[in-house]
Amino acid sequence: MKRLVVLGGGESGVGTAILGKKEGFEVFVSDKGSIKEKYRNVLIDLEIDWEDEQHTEEKILNADIVMKSPGIPDKVALVQRLIANGIPVVSEIEFATRYTNAIVVGITGSNGKTTTTMLTHHLLNEGGLNIGMAGNIGDSYAKMVAEKDHSHYVLEISSFQLDGIIDFAPHIAVITNITPDHLDRYEYKFENYIASKFRIAMNQTEKDYLIYDADDEVIVDWLKEYPVRSRTLPFSLKRKIENGAYLENNNIIINIDKEKITMPTETLALEGKHNVKNAMAASTVAQLLNIRKQTIRESLTNFQGAEHRLEKVLKIQNVEYINDSKATNVNATFYALDSMITPTVWIVGGTDKGNDYTSLLPMVHEKVKAVICLGVDNSKLIDAFGGVVDLMVETVSMSEAVKIAYKIADRGDTVLLSPACASFDLFENYEDRGNQFKAAVRNL
Repeated sequence: MKRLVVLGGGESGVGTAILGKKEGFEVFVSDKGSIKEKYRNVLIDLEIDWEDEQHTEEKILNADIVMKSPGIPDKVALVQRLIANGIPVVSEIEFATRYTNAIVVGITGSNGKTTTTMLTHHLLNEGGLNIGMAGNIGDSYAKMVAEKDHSHYVLEISSFQLDGIIDFAPHIAVITNITPDHLDRYEYKFENYIASKFRIAMNQTEKDYLIYDADDEVIVDWLKEYPVRSRTLPFSLKRKIENGAYLENNNIIINIDKEKITMPTETLALEGKHNVKNAMAASTVAQLLNIRKQTIRESLTNFQGAEHRLEKVLKIQNVEYINDSKATNVNATFYALDSMITPTVWIVGGTDKGNDYTSLLPMVHEKVKAVICLGVDNSKLIDAFGGVVDLMVETVSMSEAVKIAYKIADRGDTVLLSPACASFDLFENYEDRGNQFKAAVRNL
């Protein structure tokens, strides 16, 4: 009996354990932190061996294969030892794909991947496909494969998950964009992070497709230097594209092998230029999978956006409160500020991942009337924006930040939580941060 060791007892870890058990592995789950009760109960019910608050090396180094959760860096001593011993260390995406014959759509990128994944799932689901949505979003992919295998999957895939693939090859890959993010995991070298994202196309063949943003110079330059085998279908807001998607007279045109579909941008459910791109990517996938044109058009108009992504919370005394807690990097916040059309009180800050705020300066100058810093250390934000806005306030709790925003904002303004940083200094995660914001707004 082959031994599967799972490092990390969260959603992806426990999902992998369920699939491993079903496929006849002897499974052991080990978590350095504590495993949440709901996951612990699953492991106990299935009689899967587990431990938490420690890693017992003799129970790990005898593995035939190890699935490590994306939160554990490759440079950890235990992982290095496994690799040195020749034991394959893979991600959940790699492990689960070995046990399904489904057609997989894989979506990666620094920003927009959650919205694009949800939108793609919505289009394919409305089009009648038996489609599962997993990866970085919702339920574990491995668990889905084990319990209710679908004919199609759309997976939101992070660079950390791509680092742990060997044979994984989606039939359709999407790269929404690439901007510096998570550089602390890539030796602070942007090219390492780019290479990681492009692993999504590494095992694709001529029968597969890569959809990407042709306005993103990082992607275009990389493809010139490292061409892929798959068939490329770019999308662009700036120029006409022969095979792919482009914008013409406020219409999205998708053209694949002379099969054409036209959709007016004003009927899109989501606002903002970046969402036109997300719609182009999702519609290109739907077109490739033969979803009816009418279904694609209708689905784009009735889609509900992702929580914590430019989510309108409430309007109080004619001030709009918007929760964009999912903006954990500078580029995501750039999109958020770009879509603001009224004077904005901007709540920003958290754990800085080596951010460079320069690209935001023109946006802040044009749109932001006050900056509220919400982090343990705000010195970098103060250095960056102190000379650009008239009012800058430091806070250490969400309720305080929202109360101050309420005082500063005038009728017709917008209060925007778009942190541009990770959340781990004051919050559990970006969801917790967004939920606290919404609760504080409702308590005003």
